[in-house]
Amino acid sequence: MTDRTAQAARSDRFAYDPDTQPELFDGVLSKRLIAFLIDAVLIVALMIPAALIVFVLGIVTLGLAWFLYPVLFAVVAIGYVGLTLGGPSSATVGMRMSGLEMRTWSGAPMFFLLAVMHALVFWFSVGLLTPLILLVGLFTKRRQLLQDLLLGTVVVNFWPLHHPSRQVVA
Repeated sequence: MTDRTAQAARSDRFAYDPDTQPELFDGVLSKRLIAFLIDAVLIVALMIPAALIVFVLGIVTLGLAWFLYPVLFAVVAIGYVGLTLGGPSSATVGMRMSGLEMRTWSGAPMFFLLAVMHALVFWFSVGLLTPLILLVGLFTKRRQLLQDLLLGTVVVNFWPLHHPSRQVVA
């Protein structure tokens, strides 16, 4: 590999550089917290119609569908994350409301399987290693959490990503 291709490979390793594009990472951790809370409320709200559907199906199937109740939260949450974060906007509803978007390390948009894996790694890492593991974001240049580092994803501000020539007026 020549010096030129080695330099290009190093500079292209990550699509978003916090040193040259700090506006992409300004306030990302606090916005992620707000997005998480919004998404949690939405998932709980989606649980109500899902539980009613399982209840009606349970009546029709003579109680057989009621065995879905123990996994209903996981199914609804994974479906929500997979369809929103893995969708065309690469953001959950909470992330969109907070002005965030998730991308792969190379800048590509998210896809369904990666979004589901991101949610699962988050739940297991917080469950096994305590919520203190979320402090990892305070020590990374791109404000990545453990699941972001493991899966090669990054959360960036939406506005500077899609409108780099315009400044956000606060």
